[in-house]
Amino acid sequence: MSYIDGFVLAAPAANKEQYIVHARAGADLFKKLGATRLVEGWADDVPYGQQTDFYRATKLQAGEVPLFSWVEYPDRATRMKAGEDMMNDPDVQTMSEMPFDATRMIYGGFEVINDTGAGAKPGYIDGMISPIPIANKEAYLAAARAQAPLLIEQGALRVVDTLGDDVPPGKTTDFQRAVATKADETIGFSFIEWPSRQIRDAAWTILMKDPRIAPAPSIWDASRSIMGGFDPVVDR
Repeated sequence: MSYIDGFVLAAPAANKEQYIVHARAGADLFKKLGATRLVEGWADDVPYGQQTDFYRATKLQAGEVPLFSWVEYPDRATRMKAGEDMMNDPDVQTMSEMPFDATRMIYGGFEVINDTGAGAKPGYIDGMISPIPIANKEAYLAAARAQAPLLIEQGALRVVDTLGDDVPPGKTTDFQRAVATKADETIGFSFIEWPSRQIRDAAWTILMKDPRIAPAPSIWDASRSIMGGFDPVVDR
């Protein structure tokens, strides 16, 4: 089963082009170490939440925007070896200074539990992070598998749902604080790839009225989920 490294961070809007250049170089490095793909999503339609959101998750500062990104690996073993090899890779040392505050970057490893759709180069991305009770893993899996075909039916290219596997706590930010997890919860990291924002917006207008799309409210506390729409600025 494939494996995902998920990332959430804040970058200065003024550094967008510099960030894209940096991310492309990072993609080449990740792929050299065994990754199959890197996608960087730049905030476009990211709402504020009452309890949690991408802004608070990254301790966003004035002039910054949140990003939702991921790296795909063929399996967990490849990802773990890549992490080890990266520490000794000379190309890591030659990369330029990061155009964002890396101390506030959130990251973690996730097991893919659902990957539906043929996939293609998306023109738009929906990203979501949720606190999932460990006892409800099977119910979460069932809900993800039931919802994915409905999204594909409305034009989504690909729907991916994952559960936290190697998600470390951070000093300043982390996935746990991002969605205010409790002791008996893990992290769900999900994304939907769309051809365009227009198709995405039209699809959600229909889906929000479809009784089949609503998850059982007892599976997880959706009020603590964070979500938003992102423009894919890097996809390699």
